Amino acid sequence: MDYVVAVRALCEFTAKAGDLDVRFTPSPSAQEGVAGHTLVASRRPDHYESEITLTGSYQHLRVRGRADGYDPVTNQLEEVKTFRGHLDRMPANHRALHWAQAKVYGWLLCQDRGLDAIDVALVYFDIGTQEETVLVETHSADDLKAFFELQCERFIGWSEQEVMHREARDAACGALGFPYGDFRPGQRQLAEAVYRSASQGCAVMAQAPTGIGKTVGTLFPLLKACPSQGIDKVFFLTAKTSGRSMALDALDLIARSDDAPPLRVLELVARKKACEHPDKACHGEACPLAKGFYDRVADARADAVSIARLDRESLRDIALQHEVCPYYLSQDLARWADVIIGDYNYYYDSNAMLFGLTLANQWKVSVLVDEAHNLVDRGRKMYSAELSQAGLKDIRLYAPPTLKKPLEKLNRIWNEVNREQTETYTAYEAVPAKWLIALQQAVTAVGEELTERPAGVDEALQQFYFDALRFQRIADSFGAHSLFDITLIEPASARPKAPTSVMNLRNVVPASFLAPRFAAARSTALFSATLSPHHFYQETLGLPKATPWIDVASPFVAEQLSVQVVGNISTRYQHRDRSLDPIVTLMARQYRERPGNYLAFFSSFDYLQKVLALFQSRHPDIEVWAQSRGMDEAAQSGFLARFAPDSRGIGFAVLGGSFSEGVDLPGSRLIGAFIATLGLPQINDVNQQMRARVDALGKSGYDTIYLYPGMQKVVQAAGRVIRTQTDTGVVYLIDDRFARPEVRGLLPAWWQVQTQDHSPKEKTWT
Repeated sequence: MDYVVAVRALCEFTAKAGDLDVRFTPSPSAQEGVAGHTLVASRRPDHYESEITLTGSYQHLRVRGRADGYDPVTNQLEEVKTFRGHLDRMPANHRALHWAQAKVYGWLLCQDRGLDAIDVALVYFDIGTQEETVLVETHSADDLKAFFELQCERFIGWSEQEVMHREARDAACGALGFPYGDFRPGQRQLAEAVYRSASQGCAVMAQAPTGIGKTVGTLFPLLKACPSQGIDKVFFLTAKTSGRSMALDALDLIARSDDAPPLRVLELVARKKACEHPDKACHGEACPLAKGFYDRVADARADAVSIARLDRESLRDIALQHEVCPYYLSQDLARWADVIIGDYNYYYDSNAMLFGLTLANQWKVSVLVDEAHNLVDRGRKMYSAELSQAGLKDIRLYAPPTLKKPLEKLNRIWNEVNREQTETYTAYEAVPAKWLIALQQAVTAVGEELTERPAGVDEALQQFYFDALRFQRIADSFGAHSLFDITLIEPASARPKAPTSVMNLRNVVPASFLAPRFAAARSTALFSATLSPHHFYQETLGLPKATPWIDVASPFVAEQLSVQVVGNISTRYQHRDRSLDPIVTLMARQYRERPGNYLAFFSSFDYLQKVLALFQSRHPDIEVWAQSRGMDEAAQSGFLARFAPDSRGIGFAVLGGSFSEGVDLPGSRLIGAFIATLGLPQINDVNQQMRARVDALGKSGYDTIYLYPGMQKVVQAAGRVIRTQTDTGVVYLIDDRFARPEVRGLLPAWWQVQTQDHSPKEKTWT
């Protein structure tokens, strides 16, 4: 069996040495990198060849890649690298890696064209100035061949191990049996849909009820499909930590099977959570775990791949044992893992690591998107940006002299924009061109300043720089899918001052950004208990029009769940004070009729506290506990621990928060829920502008911005009650609007909804 490796991956394995060095100046984005390569190629003569596909072999290794460019007249091969800042500050080990890649491409081209010698050039393209620095070396084909074979020799032992691992993995995956023996009702239908999508090389959307075992039901068929479809990696992506834990548990279950495949499972954790020295910069002069990182990472890698489950704790143990950074060790191990579990942003963000690796290594990947309804809102945030003038004013006070002029100019033009705005909030068709130019000049100046003094980086200045760079990048792709607005912030002091403002680029429809991510995967399965209506998710996320959608039959029956619509209470903002008494009366009556554990959901912390205070004053004998703002993971665990099999009480929570999805409380741990809100986002200037933007695209802005997100939260919250086929419970939907046909149509089909009055008669709300 041949082992295929990309040129870049080969060189990163064999030619990296010395310190990890991730300075403050961020690398160009993927979009900027592509644009830079395109511009360099456009400057070359007509006979210049771009993006040349090359392959070469050494023993069982097959090395492949695309050389950036070749001029056959001058016989010069070019490896283009985009950067920003001062080239002379580039670490020597970065330059050595670039030369290694260029020389490997040089040999592959000599072999392909029958050349005796060639000029190999590194072309460094500065994103900011758009200037090129070209470094050239002349090499004979024999020298380049020797260099190529040396890199292959350094990699050959590892590749032999990888070949054996892949053969064993695929053989076991092909013979893998379902870990539970029998599928749960609905679970087989889901598994078959995921397997078909992998076989046919397409995406699939699956609406599947809670409690059927979606995690195992999606991972198992993909592992079965790996051998026949040549799948290199499975990415399990989730929006919340609880989703990662469930995926790890499911893979542990599979690993305990008699015919379990030798999987390497890797959990990716955010840099802030993985960092051992948050007070230190990521380079060898500051952090001991960055010093000599590439000299020690090989031993850490070798130990790590022998461990089946590389979760956060086990990965940290290995990293510290070898004195390397846990976060960057995990990034290295992503190349060698079979199943990678992480947040959505690792594949769908603009600078997503897994997406970049997939393209660079030409991997065949299958992606599982857990609780996929969350990808709409997360996708919007990934392609949105905000910049505050207050932050600019803060850094102006202590900025070095070299930055005074560009920062003052930006602030002056910003003030001009503010003076032209008559309302507190205003949306515009485009970002002011004059302001964008001033922002570019300020960004360039700040970048140069930060490059000049890497050891003394001011945190506020650095953060403003990052925010400004992100704003620039998002502005470059601004279009009908997004919204630009300015909010004036009046000064807090009594003295009359000019207002500052906050500028926002808000993505409304992330389809155009996410579509290339779906296209790059062999298959994608998006699953959730709430993916209705399916056309909304297909269009908003950018899935192909022909994407299959299945509605998995529920294993539950209507008799298990009593769903009561309380049709004579309004939870609208203007009616909330009048709703407190009937809601408290309803909750207490239900609790006394059937004591047990309940969850009560409200639209805000303010609303929650009002109901809680009244409930405690009237029913002090009933145990209650409440979600608070900014609860950490320990506090969240404590909240859930109150739902014990033998306990009784009511937990108060905010709809859409930590406890309304991804929470599993089977049996007597939870027997009912009160949902005192339709879940609709607040009606404000921003949401109304987003609604108008969707309307302008020919879709229903009200449904997209308000109704669908609200009802998704309601159904998710209600789904906490029935988790197994033996559970029984009750859900109260408290608001008269739940009786409307367009709202009822978004509730699960297996629910048998009853509309009743549970409080003193009130007026009919409109």
